[in-house]
Amino acid sequence: MPTVSVKRDLLFQALGRTFTDEEFDELCFEFGLELDEITSEKDIISREQGDQKASEASDVVLYKIDVPANRYDLLCLEGLVRGLQQLSILLPEYIRDPDQNWLSLLLSVQTASVRPHAVAAVLRNITFTPERYDSFIELQEKLHQNICRRRTLVAIGTHDLDTISGPFTYTAKAPDDIRFKPLNQNQEYSATQLMGFYKTDSHLRHYLHIIEDEPLYPVIYDSNGIVLSMPPIINGDHSKISVNTKNVFIECTATDLTKAKIVLDMIVTMFSEHCDQPFTLNGVVELAYRTETLSADYINSKVGINETAESIAQLLTRMCLKSEVTSDGAEIQVEIPPTRSDVIHACDIMEDAAMAYGFNNITRTTPRTYTVANQFPLNKLTELLRLDLATAGFTEALTFALCSQEDIADKLQKNLKDTKAVHISNPKTAEFQVARTTLLPGLLKTLAANRKMPLPLKLFEISDVVLRDESTDVGARNSRRLCAVYYNKTPGFEVIHGLLDRVMQLLEVKPGRNHGYYIQAAEDSTYFPGRCAEIFSHGKSIGRLGVLHPDVINSFELTMPCSALDIDIEPFL
Repeated sequence: MPTVSVKRDLLFQALGRTFTDEEFDELCFEFGLELDEITSEKDIISREQGDQKASEASDVVLYKIDVPANRYDLLCLEGLVRGLQQLSILLPEYIRDPDQNWLSLLLSVQTASVRPHAVAAVLRNITFTPERYDSFIELQEKLHQNICRRRTLVAIGTHDLDTISGPFTYTAKAPDDIRFKPLNQNQEYSATQLMGFYKTDSHLRHYLHIIEDEPLYPVIYDSNGIVLSMPPIINGDHSKISVNTKNVFIECTATDLTKAKIVLDMIVTMFSEHCDQPFTLNGVVELAYRTETLSADYINSKVGINETAESIAQLLTRMCLKSEVTSDGAEIQVEIPPTRSDVIHACDIMEDAAMAYGFNNITRTTPRTYTVANQFPLNKLTELLRLDLATAGFTEALTFALCSQEDIADKLQKNLKDTKAVHISNPKTAEFQVARTTLLPGLLKTLAANRKMPLPLKLFEISDVVLRDESTDVGARNSRRLCAVYYNKTPGFEVIHGLLDRVMQLLEVKPGRNHGYYIQAAEDSTYFPGRCAEIFSHGKSIGRLGVLHPDVINSFELTMPCSALDIDIEPFL
């Protein structure tokens, strides 16, 4: 959950009253928030850097408030105040200014390959104070870290409109063709030079990877050829804003147009209240109001209350969702403002009604249906087998569910196409490219990491593997497997075979071809020729056991013989 830091006295001034710490904590709880910490800038610096560094820091009390990750409208002081004031203020009506001269942001086709979308708006005649300015900057940073996914989806740029002139052009050029003076710098750099310059910057270096490998870099110019920004890295110094800025040009470039519109809506709706004409906006901004209709019975049944439609409409209005009862009195029409992008379904409206009613005010009742909890059968079987395998002298391992393609294919002498593996579309490392189709590679890696331990090494794991399955709704399924390995100076096939017999004894499956289990010679490239057997139970194949092929052992950097058992335990439920 994002944490928003606000000055206590400034917050109370905006709310129009003061609270004790306990009262404010309770107010936050009623609104679905959490007062995480009461601190000050001096306390924070003292903890992190020592008392000497904190001697000149501010003693102003700060409230650190945890807000839900999808409530982007609560990421700044202005949004928190609107939410917490509830009935004490009128709901703002956001409108576009029809009288202002509209500015244009022109998109070129070159941006399609790097950041194809852009939206923009203007806050005219805004009045900043140092506190409002800090809140404005902090909101951008919170949005960048949250919905913008560290600028990969959306990047925000804010500019002093009085220093630039439209129409503006959003295009993409070769790095060496882009040259400007970046924010807070004293000289011009080419885009190529900037990428090297910021590699040591503690803040901006984390965003360089987004575009540094692209042949073209995105850039925004005004009508005079002045560079406004090179998103998502840095703005130009020429158009930087300050406390004295009166007209703010806001641009959002993005790979996701929907999120770009949400981000722009959040910024302009939060800070338009500081304009000479509050809540009046100019630009390519959605400001989309929509209406949802739901019944009072739905909310009453889901929340566990018994309120009239008129009462529920009042509760929702307190939560900044303007509501009114329909003419027949049975349903409620709820107007979703542009600040509430988190409201997607009727259940989101129901949740707000519950908050406004007060969770502590909901009467506790006995459930109408009595149920008896029971352990999930597959997990119960797994736990029982784990205990007995450990009793048999094997040590349990817990390995990663993701692995490399090489682990499940080349190292096991398999063809990747035959493994039914589920591939990760954007793997961050070569070690986590696919979901594992067998537990064996993980155990062999564990053996390799513990080669210095006394022999023999006996390991097992009972966990899920993931297999492609077109018959399921998601195209894949989980399968609970049991895998064990024995690593020693001799292969120890008899040890693994004995473990299989013990497992079958525990599962009350007797040896036999018709209604029991048996093994049958098989050929498998993972195992040594003539030392592999397929395991059958009640006529169906459930797995294999045998001595691993020397090439497989060497591929995992092992030097001793190793035998393995790999079976599916789901058929025994």
